[in-house]
Amino acid sequence: MKFGPVPVESALGGIVAHSIRQEGLVLKKGERISSAHVDALKSAGIGEVTVALPELTDVGENEAAQWLAQSVAGQNVRVQKPFTGRSNLFATAAGVLLVSVDAIDEINDVDESITVASLPPWRTVVEGEMIGTVKIIPFAVPGNLLNDALACAGSAPLRVAAFKPLRVGVVSTLLPGLKASVVAKTLRVLEERIAPARATIVRETRVPHETSALRAAIEETAPLCDILVVFGASAITDRRDVIPAALEAAGGEIEQFGMPVDPGNLLLVGRIYDGERLVHVLGAPGCARSPKENGFDWVLHRLLAGIEVTARDIRRMGAGGLLMEIVDRGQLREGEGEQGDE
Repeated sequence: MKFGPVPVESALGGIVAHSIRQEGLVLKKGERISSAHVDALKSAGIGEVTVALPELTDVGENEAAQWLAQSVAGQNVRVQKPFTGRSNLFATAAGVLLVSVDAIDEINDVDESITVASLPPWRTVVEGEMIGTVKIIPFAVPGNLLNDALACAGSAPLRVAAFKPLRVGVVSTLLPGLKASVVAKTLRVLEERIAPARATIVRETRVPHETSALRAAIEETAPLCDILVVFGASAITDRRDVIPAALEAAGGEIEQFGMPVDPGNLLLVGRIYDGERLVHVLGAPGCARSPKENGFDWVLHRLLAGIEVTARDIRRMGAGGLLMEIVDRGQLREGEGEQGDE
């Protein structure tokens, strides 16, 4: 594409680079110059105009944006009609945003004229939310560069894993001093967390904070749900503590204890089988009693969207895993009790 000032006589078919407003003449940026425009420009005493002149092999900004946006968009993503070289992408379902970072990087590496941006990977999104945008910087791009970008897009690097209306079971363990109002508030907070996914709490049980009682509650609740959340009266401090011990005693397995997300460090992720059916088990950290975002949300939302969460997935959450200011906490969370917000 050629770009720069040219005599008005040579501007026919060019794209206006900068809006022109003079003596009743209005030419908007991006408008194609017609023969009538040439006459109007001459009548206005304008002898030179800055235009972009596409080559035969160039693809216009809107067409290029449309092609690339359609290639980037995957499941549950809607592509908006392009305008001024931009095509936005929107979620068509509530869920978790999945982004192939490598593919997005490769597209942006093709050439500075071609750009793709998205919300951060694993972000929880709602239906209708803007999740990405494709912007072609100049008025047109060479066809070979667009083809390279389309090749990098591969198999749709931007998609939404939609939430599923799963069944959630809850077991709360009790110790003297743990108020019933705290347990009730915890349940309300959990209901609010799972509401966007249209998931429901199908059973809620309260038992003493003791391995055998919790084991029995897990065995009774697991067949009724898809995700089982255990809120401990005391934080889990070791794989041999009450909650993990009860899970294993019930025939379950521990996938990961601890995560590099703060708040949320003391999360337990496990599983138990009801016959051949997998039930995910979460030993909630104390911070999960609060509605504020924490590591529990990160794992719960993925499970609600039908995304498996492995130990490796959790261990890769550290970059960006500091979710709140900790200046006022003191060193090493000084002064926190055993029911702290981990």
